[in-house]
Amino acid sequence: MAAAVTHDSPSAAGGRQGKPLIVTEDAELLDDLLRLCAAAGATPEVHHGVPQGRGGWESAPLVLVGDDAVRRVRGAARRNGVVLVGRDQDDSGVWRRAVEIGADHVLMLPDGEQWLVDRIADVAEGVGRPALTVGVLGGRGGAGASTLACALAVTSAREGMRTLLVDADPLGGGLDVLLGGETAEGLRWPAFAASRGRVGGGALEESLPRLHSLRVLSWDRGDCVAVPPQAVRAVLAAARRRGGTVVVDLPRRMDTGVAEVLAQLDMGILVVPAELRAVAAAGRMAAAVGMVLRDLRVAVRGPYAPGLDDREVARLLGLPLAGEVPVEAHLLRPHGGRTPPGAAGRGPLARFCKGFWERALLEAGAA
Repeated sequence: MAAAVTHDSPSAAGGRQGKPLIVTEDAELLDDLLRLCAAAGATPEVHHGVPQGRGGWESAPLVLVGDDAVRRVRGAARRNGVVLVGRDQDDSGVWRRAVEIGADHVLMLPDGEQWLVDRIADVAEGVGRPALTVGVLGGRGGAGASTLACALAVTSAREGMRTLLVDADPLGGGLDVLLGGETAEGLRWPAFAASRGRVGGGALEESLPRLHSLRVLSWDRGDCVAVPPQAVRAVLAAARRRGGTVVVDLPRRMDTGVAEVLAQLDMGILVVPAELRAVAAAGRMAAAVGMVLRDLRVAVRGPYAPGLDDREVARLLGLPLAGEVPVEAHLLRPHGGRTPPGAAGRGPLARFCKGFWERALLEAGAA
């Protein structure tokens, strides 16, 4: 059980980042708290009372006070981010003791373990603005969604942002191949199939292949073509906590795993060739995706069929227009000359991607 005493959360401790502080003499409780810190990737400082000297109590991003130590910390300076940890679910006096030491939360083990692991991981990793997360999907097969997703990710990295490109289509052949990094060392989706609860953002980032200054989560060439929804949720949440941008290449289907991805997107881009059959197919795709994703926009790709332009396609679909996606001839050749989309930093596709990020980041900042 975890319950709040005030409206402040442990992560509100002034944005501090560092080691959590444990105050207890209860050996059994200390073992449990050390185990939870290890699960969250944090190394705490341990004291029997308020640390002597300057800064220990005040500067720790999170303070875990065992119920046995209330008397010893009663005179400490009031601060945010103090959690009173106990074991007796029936002890009503714990609330009075929490108020005495200015605790934000009361936590009872073992029920509150996952909550506490999440809070410890927050302070270990640092809590900042979550990544701007954009999903790209095709209105029909061959629309160029994977090309645009790669170009957006490459452009984001080139502009100096922490960038993760996620391949959510196990049948798409692998975005690492499109980026020329199919042999690069690092984990692929099947390695995360057993993930539950919280995945460390830093550990995730370091484990993935690094290509063209960005990290890539793609599929291997094995038989695994699905990851459980809870694993998808944990991995995407970890990616978002690292900040920067996350670009997701989405498949043209809806299942529980895709729904988990859609639920974490800030924006979706539906890539639609300017032809009537593509617009009709995109309409069905937009209806399905729109049930989960609130902000879906259309990016139109030429050449244009008679009577169509980008604004007309957007009108027919009833979606905001993200712009016209340029077609670059060398990307239409097999392997695209092994040059990743947008990697050159010049040309119409790179300009489109740079303009997109400028607008999207401005909107995100305003929001």
